[in-house]
Formats: sequence, structure tokens, C-alpha cells
Amino acid sequence: MSADLKATLGKNVRQLREARGFTQEQAAKVAGVPRATWSHLESGEANPTLTVLMAAASALAVTMEELVVVPRAECVLYPAALVKVQQRGQASIRKLLPDPIAGMEIDRFELPANVRMVGVPHTPGTREYLTCERGQITLVAAGETYTLSPGDVIAFRGDQRHSYANPGKTAAIAYSVVALAR
Repeated sequence: MSADLKATLGKNVRQLREARGFTQEQAAKVAGVPRATWSHLESGEANPTLTVLMAAASALAVTMEELVVVPRAECVLYPAALVKVQQRGQASIRKLLPDPIAGMEIDRFELPANVRMVGVPHTPGTREYLTCERGQITLVAAGETYTLSPGDVIAFRGDQRHSYANPGKTAAIAYSVVALAR
């Protein structure tokens, strides 16, 4: 096992144990390994057997992969200036997921008063969920018209022609969650 992998293992085991509120002694007991073995895991100096890795993973309720994978940053701040905002006519569409998540899109859009925006049909089998936060949003989908007020949510097929409109006199804000077909 390389020194980098040992260091990653040690850091992950320690963070997972602390997140569960265990002491080293408690974690070792749950895993059924000596406390010295657990301490060695966390130090990044251990060269554990598969049996010890499996016991540690089980005690921490994670997969063995989670013990050795390079952790993501705990928090990532995306300043507003770096978050993608797309203008579609007079409407503004702001991505709420700066890191892509497979099969999912979440957008916030703002429609000025009396503005209509044509939606882009997604791949067959896609579902879209639309919620109105402020103002009113009129959705036209499959030839039907639906008006949403703050707090309302509508689910519809995102693979068909659709449009959004703000019939009000002030800006409207809505959120769209698109669950792409798999």
C-alpha cells in the first residue's frame, strides 16, 4: 500500500469515526479489532489486511471504497459571480448545481412581468418538477395550462413542448428540477 493511500485511509477512518461520535476505543470494539490496530489505521502508517479493512468499514457503516477514496473538499463556496447564469430572452436562468450530478438539473429562473419563456424539451422519459417561489407562473404543457402560485409544485413530462409565463405585474421566481431519463 503506497504512503499516499495509507494517509488517505488514515484521514478517512478518523473523519468517519469522529462523525459518528466514536472514540478510537469504541470504534475498535465495534469493529472487533484491538485499539492499537485502530490507532494504526488512523495514523496512516498501517498496512491493514482485507479482514481489518472490512471490519473497519462495517463498524463505520461504509463501503471499503469509502475508506480509501480521496475525499472531496468538505465545503466548496461558489461566489455568485462564478455561478452560471443564462439569459433566454428577458428571462434569467441560474444553475443551482455548479457540480454536475448525473441525471439531474436544478435551475432557478426569474421571469419579469408579462414575459414568456419557451422550455427546451428534454430526452424521452424525462420528468420535470416546477415550483413557484414568488409571483405566479403559468405553465403550458401538453396543450394544457396550469397556473402556479407561491408554494405550488407541478410534475410533468419534460420531453414535450412546454413554456413558462409570468402573467403578473412583478417579477416571478420559480425553480425547476429536471430528472433526466436513464
